[in-house]
Amino acid sequence: MPVKVQNDLPAKGILENENIFVMDEDRAMHQNIRPLSICILNLMPVKQDTELQLLRALSNTPLQIAVSFMKMNSHVSLNTPIQHLNQFYKTFDELKNNKFDGLIITGAPVEQIPFEEVDYWKELCEIMDWSRKHVFSTFHICWGAQAGLYYHYGLKKVLLPQKLFGVYEHKVMNRKVPLVRGFDDTFLIPHSRHTAVLSEDIHNCSELTVLAESEEAGVLLCMAEEGRQIFVMGHPEYDRYTLHNEYMRDKNKGLPIQMPKNYYPGNDDTQRPSLQWRSHSNNLYCNWLNYYVYQTTPYDLNEIN
Repeated sequence: MPVKVQNDLPAKGILENENIFVMDEDRAMHQNIRPLSICILNLMPVKQDTELQLLRALSNTPLQIAVSFMKMNSHVSLNTPIQHLNQFYKTFDELKNNKFDGLIITGAPVEQIPFEEVDYWKELCEIMDWSRKHVFSTFHICWGAQAGLYYHYGLKKVLLPQKLFGVYEHKVMNRKVPLVRGFDDTFLIPHSRHTAVLSEDIHNCSELTVLAESEEAGVLLCMAEEGRQIFVMGHPEYDRYTLHNEYMRDKNKGLPIQMPKNYYPGNDDTQRPSLQWRSHSNNLYCNWLNYYVYQTTPYDLNEIN
């Protein structure tokens, strides 16, 4: 079933060329069903790339989804054209009176900065607090997950000795939980980060349930409040070339960057990277939308509390 977006969002044409069903606003208005209302707080610098990745992941479900994009009032994005932001994004002030079935809080390239020193931290805290009564389930990604664990449960992040960069194997830890339904015993997910929340701190938090973990990368997936809060430490939404583009960017700038692990065939960066995580990424987003949004959210969003 389709993802519903604005008629002229650039990602719409790309998704349609990939045979992904994207419905524009006009057609959706004539369907007598209520689409799931999903808000994406996009904190990544090149917002168009993240839009495409997340819309692609959300499209693999038999549900109609209406997507809104949120930007911060307290931060000016320098890597996305202002025209794009003005046309497709709304601020928290413009959206805070709405209620949503789901909220996605993306990663952000600020992980080495203390939370309180990030220029939009105060506003992000306000959004996370707002989400508790205005959103049924919140899905946090990478730095967004670290920020959520710190804000909601006081878990601190630590600086890693070197960047965790590549595609890592994870094990399912609690198969009975629907969020990992259909997962293989082991599966691969990309990571790209300089910081982590220690696995022992997550395990020691009685409010959190760990669902997937890696010997190298630590906890990947955990949740609380029966799925009202979900935290993903990696980047299941990444496409084939995301790590490659990041690697080449830093390499060409002469910055210290190691080749991403388990990514290039034969560790040869001239080879086409192997896409080894797409099916589990799709499964994760489908399970979230089905079991923690569609099956449980009230039909009348005003009933969220």
